[in-house]
Amino acid sequence: MADIIETAAQRLNLPVNKVRATAQLLASGATIPFISRYRKEVTGNLNEIEINNIQLEIERLTRLEERRDAIIEAIRQQDKLSDDLLQRINEASTAAELEDLYLPYRPKRRTRASIARDRGLEPLARMIMSDKGLPDPQAAAERFVKGEVKSPDEALAGALDIIAEWIAESVPARNIVRNHLRREAVVRASLNPKADDPEKINTFRAYSSFSHPMRSIASHQYLALQRGQAEGVLRLSIDIDDDKAIDEVKKRTIKQSGTVPSRKLVADAVDDGYRRLLRPQIETEVDALWRETAEKAAINIFSDNLRQLLLAAPLRERNVLAIDPGYRTGCKVVALDSNGNLLADDIIYPNEPKRDTVAAMRTLMRLIDEYEIEAIALGDRTASRATADFLRSSGIADFCEVFVVSENGASVYSASDLAREEFPDKDVTVRGAVSIGRRLIDPLAELVKIDPKSIGVGQYQHDVDQTELRRALDFVVESCVNSVGVNLNTASPQLLGYVAGIGRQMAARIVEYRTAHGAFASRHDLLNVPRLGAKIFEQAAGFLRVPESSNPLDNTGIHPESYPIVERMARDLNVDTDQLPANNALIDRIDPTRYADAGQETVSDIIAELRRPGRDPREGADNVEFDPTIKEIDDVKPGMILPGKVNNITAFGAFIDIGIKENGLLHVSQMGRGRRVSNPAEVVKINQIINVKVLDVDLERRRISLSIKDL
Repeated sequence: MADIIETAAQRLNLPVNKVRATAQLLASGATIPFISRYRKEVTGNLNEIEINNIQLEIERLTRLEERRDAIIEAIRQQDKLSDDLLQRINEASTAAELEDLYLPYRPKRRTRASIARDRGLEPLARMIMSDKGLPDPQAAAERFVKGEVKSPDEALAGALDIIAEWIAESVPARNIVRNHLRREAVVRASLNPKADDPEKINTFRAYSSFSHPMRSIASHQYLALQRGQAEGVLRLSIDIDDDKAIDEVKKRTIKQSGTVPSRKLVADAVDDGYRRLLRPQIETEVDALWRETAEKAAINIFSDNLRQLLLAAPLRERNVLAIDPGYRTGCKVVALDSNGNLLADDIIYPNEPKRDTVAAMRTLMRLIDEYEIEAIALGDRTASRATADFLRSSGIADFCEVFVVSENGASVYSASDLAREEFPDKDVTVRGAVSIGRRLIDPLAELVKIDPKSIGVGQYQHDVDQTELRRALDFVVESCVNSVGVNLNTASPQLLGYVAGIGRQMAARIVEYRTAHGAFASRHDLLNVPRLGAKIFEQAAGFLRVPESSNPLDNTGIHPESYPIVERMARDLNVDTDQLPANNALIDRIDPTRYADAGQETVSDIIAELRRPGRDPREGADNVEFDPTIKEIDDVKPGMILPGKVNNITAFGAFIDIGIKENGLLHVSQMGRGRRVSNPAEVVKINQIINVKVLDVDLERRRISLSIKDL
């Protein structure tokens, strides 16, 4: 384990002592949020990302060591483990190096080379490959004509099959081809002549004559090519200068001291081994590496977008009217209190074909008056713009501020078991409207109920490794939930499940206990929940809030283990503990050096929490006023400057909601004001409100190109 810690520290460029301390905490069952928030003195103030990277790297290195041990044992059982081979295996630092060394000893299916070995032709292959070679290979081959070998030519062919396999399993040869592919490969794409779906062909038309060096291909391009090939629209090839690679392999493989006839035979074997075995094997390996790199980039983008979306500002303490807009089937309307509880639901028909605007206005005004509605959450899909126009023209928007809210994933929630349990007597349209309203009231609390892949931020999330994606997204959700904190008495089981140390099963037990016994009076009451022991309490308590508690510290980010420190501070000031929170006059009198035994970082965090007890890191919700003259894509003209809202960020740009069905694309090339932008996330954020200039409108493809360069 010591070697793993040192290697991990070196690869992550972190001090060994910090990595070792973090590894020990993780091994003891501590969670990443708990370690980063409450064990800063132990880790040297490492943040969540650094701790997560340590965990991932230790796991990767552990798997590598397990594979190393398995390979050593497998070769030992074959009685072929020399001291030199053992040393090389122990010195291998990557999985590729290990597998290259193991390849000659790996159990194989029946191959041309294995058949030749079974026929006794390996000695002939060794003679041809030897330093001296054979002056007359044909004559030497005659000695091997027996059994299934019917002629000298068959003997030589079998020997060359063995040599070709040796070449393909040679570490130097594999590295030569590997380096060629990494440095010089060009990926090319063309339309598959058998493709017959016009919509799919149109989607991938930009890649119909694609050619790009593989080493610098963008992650979104690579994943788009892979999807195009999987859907039968594109044909892909990876090209390198094969002759150049073969020549290098020959120089490394063919012994110049050997005879001319033997050297020619080995050269033929190199050609065969390269084209039939070596090139396909290494191409598959390198392609998998490129895919892994592209997937990591896509997962990182998705993770960043998800974090921004989850940490979007809540509306806070306002009753909300949520509208799921529609045409023929009408608009579903629900009234929610400030905690997202359903108060009433109805349906209105302000749009085509009924256009019953009078009745719709009466219904909305009744709900607004009866339930003291202060804001309206309007879904952004079908009929959103038409409904927004109705709210404006009818004067409803004068009574309540209207927020346009993303509907991505609302239908997933409305059809889920969770939604059915919560609203067993309501149909999916009502549940969907509730989800829209709750996203405005508290985006984090609502979005944790939905599979992150359905939220609609990111790129190619269905094409990447789903296990790695789930792990990355769970990390983001857990990080966001714990950074905000959770009300123990109102949180859903889904939200509680992401609190450090709790998990889904314990979250369900907490809610069951809360339902049976009423609201928790303090954090310590959590210990009354069956099976919730000291370890879970330690990990979770600091992230849970109990506003109703008689102890004001229970509504802060101060961990119960630090309450004695706060009590000492209060005693030193000759005041009661409950006088400290939010009392800056008293807090300014605290001398941090008196509590050095608790740790400088811990004391600093305690003082910060006392200044802003129960603080929420999220800012107040912003709204966007779309241009009222833009109702559909036909109204959008080049040169227009329009207000918009960032809906999604990808590696190649950002998609901007300008108030119509089609989002505009703000390409990365149109983001820089006097500089080249490589990462769109450096310029814009999810839900950010910006002005954009229309560059082009492609009505046939329903695409809008935007810019902010000249604004």
